[in-house]
Amino acid sequence: MKIDASVAAIVTGGASGLGEASARALAAKGAKVALFDLNEELGEAVAAEIGGVFCKVDVSDEASLEAGFAKARAAHGQERVFVNCAGIGTIGKLTRRDRETGEISHLPFDLFEKTIKVNLIGTFQCMAKTATGMMTTDPVGDSAERGVIINTASVAAEDGQIGQVAYAASKAGVKGMTLPVARDLMNEGIRVNTILPGIFLTPMMAGLPEKAQESLAASVPFPKRLGQPAEYASLVCFMVETEYMNAETVRLDGGIRMPPK
Repeated sequence: MKIDASVAAIVTGGASGLGEASARALAAKGAKVALFDLNEELGEAVAAEIGGVFCKVDVSDEASLEAGFAKARAAHGQERVFVNCAGIGTIGKLTRRDRETGEISHLPFDLFEKTIKVNLIGTFQCMAKTATGMMTTDPVGDSAERGVIINTASVAAEDGQIGQVAYAASKAGVKGMTLPVARDLMNEGIRVNTILPGIFLTPMMAGLPEKAQESLAASVPFPKRLGQPAEYASLVCFMVETEYMNAETVRLDGGIRMPPK
C-alpha cells in the first residue's frame, strides 16, 4: 500500500518511543496520523508537530477505544494502516524465595492479568476494531487491498528471560495471533504482520545509567549498539508498502538472543 495523503493511519503508544517514531515516519510520507496514548501532554505535542490528531486512549478499555476510533475517524476518515505499539513491561518471577526469611511467594495474579490485558487483549481489541472498519472500505490497487495491521511483540516472545513470565506470555500471544488473524482477513484484503524488537533506545531505556546501556549494547552481535526507534519505524513503513509481506513475524534485534538473565 502506498503511503500518501490519501491514507489515514492510527498508531497506539504514539506519544513516545517506537510508536512516536512510527507516527512521525508515516506522517513524513504524507499519511494522516492519529495517536492513541494515555500521555496527553506528550501525545498532543507530537500530534501538533506532525499535523495529526491525539486521542487519549487506554487500549485495554473497550469504551476508551471506541471513543478514540470515533475521534480519529471523524478527523481523518477510516484508517487503512493501524500500528499497535502500546504496551507495558512488567517484571516478576513465577515464584520466589526470600533470601532472608525463606518465605516462598508467587507472582501476583493481578500483575499477570494486567500485563495480558494491556499487551495481548489490548492488541486483539485494536485489531478487531480496525479490521471491522477496514472491511467497509473500497479495495485499492491491483491486489484489491483494504488495509495493513502491524503489531509489536518482542524478542521476549521467543527468548523470555528470568522474571519475564507475564511479559513473555503476553508478547508470545501477540506473535501467536499473527498467522491466524492474517488468515481470518485474507479474503478481505487486509494484511497482518508483527515486529519483534530487541533492545531499543526508548525513553525507558534512556533512563538507565550509561554503563547499563553500554553493557546492553555490547551484548548485541552486530551492530554493537541499541536499536534506534527510526529503524523500527522504517520497518513499519516497509511492511505497509510491501504488499507481498503478510502473516510474518520479524525480529529486529541486531542478531541478539537473550540469555536467561
